[in-house]
Amino acid sequence: MKTKFSARDFSLILSLVAVWAFFAVASPQYLSARNLSALSVELAITATLALGMLLVILPGHIDLSVGSGVGLIGGIAAVLVFNHHWPAPLAFLPAIAVALLIWFAQGTLIVRERIPAFIITLGGLLIFKGAFWLVINTHTVPVAPGGRPNLFSLLTTYYLPPLASYGLIALVMLALITVTLRGRKRRASLGFEVDDAELAFLKLFLTAQALLLFVLCVNQFRGIPLPVLILGLVALVIQIITRHTPFGRHLYAIGGNEEAAFVSGVPVQRVVIGAYTLLGGIVAITGLLQTAYSGASTTTVGDSMELDAIAACVIGGTSLRGGRGTVLGVIFGALIMASLLNGMTLLAVSPELKFIARGVVLTLAVWMDVKLAKR
Repeated sequence: MKTKFSARDFSLILSLVAVWAFFAVASPQYLSARNLSALSVELAITATLALGMLLVILPGHIDLSVGSGVGLIGGIAAVLVFNHHWPAPLAFLPAIAVALLIWFAQGTLIVRERIPAFIITLGGLLIFKGAFWLVINTHTVPVAPGGRPNLFSLLTTYYLPPLASYGLIALVMLALITVTLRGRKRRASLGFEVDDAELAFLKLFLTAQALLLFVLCVNQFRGIPLPVLILGLVALVIQIITRHTPFGRHLYAIGGNEEAAFVSGVPVQRVVIGAYTLLGGIVAITGLLQTAYSGASTTTVGDSMELDAIAACVIGGTSLRGGRGTVLGVIFGALIMASLLNGMTLLAVSPELKFIARGVVLTLAVWMDVKLAKR
């Protein structure tokens, strides 16, 4: 399949350049190594949750409860670590188990009882928020007792050393080249169209340049942040699931036409429940990351993150009707959202203006999705 570039692709690039240019002029610190490192952490957290959201949007559903879930899961782990003195790795296990169980239950209610996902997850938003406040007793619960670093706090404070960062990028590029060559060979053997060799080389070259530039920037501070590595792993898993498994093909088929997918033998209910369960696992990962990044579990952890995740998906080309969306597009959409929020924080923009900006971005993204769907 030959690569096709749309007006959306170019508009995304121009939007990102415009955001970076504006904040770079407004605050010279925006493009500093320290801030770019912080931006990469914020991107990793937002994009990780958005990739989970992609799984339920593809079959035409939605989840408004993930923000509250992020706070709840992080709160459970923080309370176990700080109040009950559990080792961090051991505290992670029940927190993740709770997330998987909750989102499995939500998915089951949605498909078995045929209740709209909007209603179920809106109820979940309120329930999880209340449960979260009960768990932490509306107090601030640190993730590192006595200020001593543990695995919980290291989730967002550990950096891959510079030398190891270059080695990792080399391995990633080697893997991309290998996968690209094998994919081209396989598609050609099956008689499918493939990109021109020059275009394939250009894509790999630009990817290598982008990765190298990123590493050069973050290595001027401390190295590649651990959340970026976690995002890379999550993105790889979601890419494999959505593009190289029957489960992923079923997600797209259900989103494209649920009735036709059912008639074709797609196990619609099992696939949707599976998508929500996987989302629960990603909510757990995001909850641990976001709580660690905050340094403590507080009543505001996770606030409005569901909106950022949805916006990242839609900005990146995911259709709210289902059936369309890519991992790369979601990450790019998350980059725009993270860049915007990071810049506003750097400029000390008031919280009310931040809410307005996020609402405007989300509205424009949905408007763009509707407009493109009519073409």
